[in-house]
Amino acid sequence: MIGAVIGDIIGSVYEWRNVLSEDFPLFSKYTHFTDDTAMTLAVAQKLLNDRKGVSEKAEIAYAAWFKAYYKRYPNAGYGAMFSKWAQSGELYVQKSYGNGAAMRIVPIGYAFDNIKDIKKEVEASCYYTHHNAEAIQCAYAVALAVFLARSGSDKSEIRNTVEKQTGLDLDFSLNDVRGSGFSSRSKESVPQAIVAFLESSGYESAVRKAISIGGDSDTIACMAGGIAEAYYKNIPDEIVSKAYGYLDGSSKRLIKDFRETFV
Repeated sequence: MIGAVIGDIIGSVYEWRNVLSEDFPLFSKYTHFTDDTAMTLAVAQKLLNDRKGVSEKAEIAYAAWFKAYYKRYPNAGYGAMFSKWAQSGELYVQKSYGNGAAMRIVPIGYAFDNIKDIKKEVEASCYYTHHNAEAIQCAYAVALAVFLARSGSDKSEIRNTVEKQTGLDLDFSLNDVRGSGFSSRSKESVPQAIVAFLESSGYESAVRKAISIGGDSDTIACMAGGIAEAYYKNIPDEIVSKAYGYLDGSSKRLIKDFRETFV
């Protein structure tokens, strides 16, 4: 799942300063991790705490960890709707169709070995924050792509299976959508992230292509990076080393524990 975190970190400075090119510095003095990383860590934490399979109370567990990681990293750049929910002392359902459901979902693609359990877990993770068919559909698409990629499927099979299972249209090129503007809506960022991976030639290529689209750069790169790591099985050491410098000790330990358990 480090691929998702690194994608978020690299994309952090380009969300509001889009570059419509693959030629840009990966890191700068303004680079940081965002809510994409914080919530990915929350999902990983839930999965590590529940290693026996799909939990009967998974919805509540996810909500608790989302709130806990919000408190741990309160300045990570959350949306107003999610912040209000996370700060509330109540547990209520939101019906957001935002890409926040998909940006954090990569760990689920690693933690389960069949599509049925992955879909059920995705739905549980979305229950309180993104109780919306579009958000669930797109989150499932990312988790499914990760599962297929790590399981040895080729890109054609990944594309076809994701389209068949989710109904998303992946029949376009990045050139068709580059420069379309910012949107945090699931259907306007998740397909783009998957296609960025499909058009890539390696991990770094996937992240660069994702950011070159413009729009919600950190989130698109987070999702594309997570799928790319599962597929290519390798991230250049210098990129990993640099990205780790932006994380605290507890985050590094969690990533290490997750990798040893599920990857």
